Amino acid sequence: MIRLAALVALATVPLTAHAEEDVPYWVSLRADEANMRVGPSEVYPIEWVYQRKGLPLKVVRKLSGWRLVEDPDGARGWIVSRFLTLERSAIVIGDEPVAIRAEPSRKGKLLWRAEPGVTGSLGDCADGWCRFAVGEKSGWMAAHLLWGTGEP
Repeated sequence: MIRLAALVALATVPLTAHAEEDVPYWVSLRADEANMRVGPSEVYPIEWVYQRKGLPLKVVRKLSGWRLVEDPDGARGWIVSRFLTLERSAIVIGDEPVAIRAEPSRKGKLLWRAEPGVTGSLGDCADGWCRFAVGEKSGWMAAHLLWGTGEP
């Protein structure tokens, strides 16, 4: 009877204590170089070598110190968690340069344009617009033109 009560009690306890530990969630590459492997161990072959600090990734599964991530192209593989950070970033998607504006509006002053593939820090998003910064430059851009925004 005690075991049954303990099992019922455990079943009602949340599995994680922090929202960022629930999958899926967004991360960014912390390192200048990180290996994506086909399995969650260094014995598995390397599938990709990322050389892009700040690249946004979506964590879809966790296992010990490894994270199964998905990149902006849809590739999935395992990366050691120490190479990842919870700092949010995004990557410009599409086929043409995207307007970065002074205000979150299509009528906002054009500050600059970002080429597809440019990564940057992601700030607040609201009403279909996100704050986006690349180096010292920052402004607002349409959220649908960024990968790494919204719910993962």
